[in-house]
Parts: sequence; structure tokens; C-alpha cells
Amino acid sequence: MARKNDAFYFDAFIACADLSCKAAHLLSEVTKNYDPNRIGEALDAMHEIEQSADEKKHEVRDALITAFVTPIEREDIALLSQHLDDVTDRIEGVLHRLYFDNIQVMRPDAHEMVDMICRSCEEMRELLGEMAHFKRSKTLHDHVIALNSLEEEADHLFIKAMRTLHTTSTDPLEILAWREVYMFMEYCVDCCESVADTVDSIVMKNS
Repeated sequence: MARKNDAFYFDAFIACADLSCKAAHLLSEVTKNYDPNRIGEALDAMHEIEQSADEKKHEVRDALITAFVTPIEREDIALLSQHLDDVTDRIEGVLHRLYFDNIQVMRPDAHEMVDMICRSCEEMRELLGEMAHFKRSKTLHDHVIALNSLEEEADHLFIKAMRTLHTTSTDPLEILAWREVYMFMEYCVDCCESVADTVDSIVMKNS
């Protein structure tokens, strides 16, 4: 069982993952009920989530400065905290692309990509829930494997989406815009895998 002081870090990791899930589900809501005239409202809501994630990251950094003993290496705590923040940042980045590129209609492949982001964030949340007792957890490694598999699935989705885009659209500006959007969507899943790989590395070093 984690010590009381140790629990702060593990609880913070879970809180960061919860914020990523919140951001992912907001993105899903926006894309399912897409209205380009309301994207500004969505950006404001997403920015609040992103700011909360930043604040949580800063809380972890501040705690590290004064901590005498930490449950795992300070560098690993800082690295994992940063990777978790990257997930929420990347999800916000997708909304920014929809706004910057003036996307007017959502493409079917985008819905699949966003669903993959949501699934990855939920799996990441399950993974972080196991960290406090990582030495005894029977499912932590399964979550790591699941996130690696989701990233591979997202790669295939990205390739399919790009192929469809280039074979169905004749508008160069539309192709350019959606290439950016799809890339940013894939980055979100990549960031979730980075969290999984970091957790896996931490477990290996501390087992």
C-alpha cells in the first residue's frame, strides 16, 4: 500500500488522466454534433480543462521541489507528469486545428479517430489507477499492452483516413486541412502510448 505522502503523486496522476478523459469526451461531443459556428465555445471549455491539467502538473513539480523522499525517482515523476499533460494538450490541439483550418463538415473517418482517442484515454486512466500498487498489480501490464495495441490500431486508421481523403477529395485546401487534423488526432493516441511506455519503464526500474 502506498504511504500517505506517496499517495499524493499517484492521485495526481489519476487526476491528470481524468482530465484527459474529460477533454477526449468533450472532443467527441463536439465532433458528433459538429457546428463550426460553435467551435469557439468548445475551445473555451477545452481551454479550462487544459488549464486544470497544467495546474495539476505544477502541483506535482512544486511537491517534488520540497519532497525529501519520493515513491519513485523524481525524474520519472516529472517525466510521467509531463507526458500526461501532453495528452490533454494534444486533444486541445485537435480543436485548434478544426478552428484554424475552418473545417465546416466532419468526415466519417474523423469520428473513428476520435473514438480511438477516447478509448485510449480511458485505458490510460485504468493504467494510472494501478500505479499506486504497481508491484502487486495483476492488470497493470495488460493496460500497457492494450495501449500499445490501440496505438497500432490508430496507425491503421490514420492510413485508411489519409487514403480515403486523397481518393475522394479534389480540393487541395481540403486535403491539406484534413491531413493536419488527422495528424493531430493520431498524436493524441501516440501521447497515450508514451504514458504507457513511461509507466512500463518505471515499473521495470522499481521491481
